[in-house]
Amino acid sequence: MIAALSDKRLLIVTGKGGVGKTTVSAALALESARSGKRTLVCEVNTKERVTQLLGKPEVGPEVTSLEENLWAVNVRPEEAMREYALMVLKFESIYSAVFENRVVRYFLRFIPSLQELVLLGKILYHLREKRSDGSFRFDRIIIDAPATGHAITFLSVPQVIIDTVPPGAMSSDAAWMRDLLVDRNTTAAVLVSLPEELPVNETLELHQALVARVKMTPQLVVLNGFIAERFTDEDAATGSELAKELMHGHQGRAKLSQASRATLSKLGLPVVTVPRIFSPDFGRAAIEQVVRALGDPT
Repeated sequence: MIAALSDKRLLIVTGKGGVGKTTVSAALALESARSGKRTLVCEVNTKERVTQLLGKPEVGPEVTSLEENLWAVNVRPEEAMREYALMVLKFESIYSAVFENRVVRYFLRFIPSLQELVLLGKILYHLREKRSDGSFRFDRIIIDAPATGHAITFLSVPQVIIDTVPPGAMSSDAAWMRDLLVDRNTTAAVLVSLPEELPVNETLELHQALVARVKMTPQLVVLNGFIAERFTDEDAATGSELAKELMHGHQGRAKLSQASRATLSKLGLPVVTVPRIFSPDFGRAAIEQVVRALGDPT
């Protein structure tokens, strides 16, 4: 595991939509499990892709074993609401009488941020969950978090609840969730970007928003789709016209990759590059390449 993440129990992977954060989440989860850590990878109310990338069937809302030391779950609002309510109310009969009441369910829709709170609460509950011998059920949890804007809203929810809801069970739960999210000894945010102007700029804005609004300090940037320099100007001036055109195109993308890495390095965080992978069937074999790139940061 990358040094900046090696001792963290909660990894939150986020970035602009389409930059490969799910790919990075799957690779980090696989690498973590192989290092001997009991690892749970969580997707949040979305079409499952982590299991697909790992060559496994969908798991749905139940925590399901994928392979040795690796579990997955797709956290969805309805099931998360039920689990959260049972944790608070303790008795299923009370849950059924209250939360399965049609009128109550209608009004629950209007409680600000309740859906995000229960989704986050279910994930963080698993972080604190223990086995019969007193050890943690999971050594590490990796969240494939929503894309940039939604991620900020999602991760800000505990503080919003603390600021707006009167003291009680909900605000108490929000407080311990907030404390876990901002604890640098426990939690690390991983920002994923592409070597393109818009994703790089959005990554800079995401970093600023996480620090200012969530009070969370990101600890790693993964620059996905990195193109390394392979040709010199002399190479690009020789050969056929087609070869020259291809080499010039590659040089342009390589220079953009280098510039993107330099810009992201200004955040003062380690920047790990993952090479662009050309594969018609992006699946387990591609994830294995990403695992190797993450394990050998250059």
